[in-house]
Amino acid sequence: MRFRGLLKIGAYVLALVSATMVFPLGLAFYYRENPGVFLAPMAFSWAAALVMNLATRHEPLKISGRDGYLVVALCWVFASLISAVPFLLSGRFPSVIDAVFESVSGITTTGATILSDIEGLPVGVGVWRCQLHWLGGLGIIGLTVALMPLLGIGGFQLIKAETSGPDKTKITAKIADTAKILWIIYASLTAAQTVLLMLAGMSFPDAIAHAFSILGAGGFSTRNDSLASFASTPVNIICTIFMFLAAVNFSLYYALFRFQFRSIVNDTEFKAFLVISSLIILALTLIILPAFGSLGGAFLAAAFHSASLISTTGLAFTDYSQWHALAQPILMMMLALGGCSGSAAGGIKIVRWVVMAKQMRNQFRRFVHPRQVYSISLNKRMGRTDLVYSVAAFFFLYALLTAATAVVASFSGIDLYTSVGAALAIVGNVGLGLGRLGPSGNYAFFHDGAKLWFCAAMIAGRLELWTVALLFSPALWRGHAA
Repeated sequence: MRFRGLLKIGAYVLALVSATMVFPLGLAFYYRENPGVFLAPMAFSWAAALVMNLATRHEPLKISGRDGYLVVALCWVFASLISAVPFLLSGRFPSVIDAVFESVSGITTTGATILSDIEGLPVGVGVWRCQLHWLGGLGIIGLTVALMPLLGIGGFQLIKAETSGPDKTKITAKIADTAKILWIIYASLTAAQTVLLMLAGMSFPDAIAHAFSILGAGGFSTRNDSLASFASTPVNIICTIFMFLAAVNFSLYYALFRFQFRSIVNDTEFKAFLVISSLIILALTLIILPAFGSLGGAFLAAAFHSASLISTTGLAFTDYSQWHALAQPILMMMLALGGCSGSAAGGIKIVRWVVMAKQMRNQFRRFVHPRQVYSISLNKRMGRTDLVYSVAAFFFLYALLTAATAVVASFSGIDLYTSVGAALAIVGNVGLGLGRLGPSGNYAFFHDGAKLWFCAAMIAGRLELWTVALLFSPALWRGHAA
């Protein structure tokens, strides 16, 4: 793809991200805060976008799969950088690296923070942190495709490079229509949760910020103690429900709206998600029951934090690092588990675990009956052996990046438990980790080099690794990969 084509797409993304600052800008005006923290990046972005668009107005958009990887990766980097400007101008972040780290963590829906005094942020900046989760939840490229019909040409190549899960599909014939439908569903769920949280006693900024954070499967809060500050059972119940909803493939909501119940019933990943979540909640409830003293309290804590970790949201209303030792391996497992493909959740994704489990079962069968031919069935479709190779390679790449991130984390002088927890939280876009990175901790103590590595790992994790990894493949640039 020619350089001007890249500039044209970059102009659209830059204009879109800066346009979303209008909402926190309005809050800044309402609460009489400094509006310049948003006006400055908005003015710069729109001016740059206008210049780039004028320079490329006659440039046709023809995007191949190879081009899509580069476009998506660079757009996420540029979006992260422009989103960091309000943080830097607010004066509440010690350095440029800290502001960029917070921005990348927000837009990749990781939820890792360097802040200890979140309540000291201006209201507009605090909401902007959480809004970044919402923008990154379904993907800034997906939103661009939905709002900019001109990107309909080759738009599927961009969506494939950004969408989570090993199996990329469209729910309508046109990718722009698919993106619009998913974002309408996403926005509707966000509005519903905002209203419910306000009815439960939250102020509007708190309610919409937490709705942004939860539907985007992020984890940023407007309070230092996260949801524990509200000490509200109704709030915790509402957030638990919507965290589970955020971890479900959004195409199933479209199927529900179209009364296509068979698609939901036949969805292998969704059924596995329900079974795994139920078993984890049951196990955690029994483990922490003696500490909580009541079945209702233990069940809510188990359900909330299971939803928080499996959806990779990372919110908390109690410090689970203090739970019984038997609960800790389960919590660590959930850091890598992830939600469903096609959702806002991070992690490895349930469908990949299902594929590997089915492949392991088939391998056992081959030992007993070596002449038999076995295949994998997903969603009542047989012969999905193509996914086995893709998933196996993904697991290796995921393990490699996680191990490398754990090593980088350990250079900051932390223990192995915290290092591994940090790696799983960063690569899986969970945010909350283990040890010093539990609900009461943050990432401020890591050195700047580690923070920059974490930024790259968060973007790679959000883009499902391959989009970033392929950029370093010589074969891609020689034209041998599509």
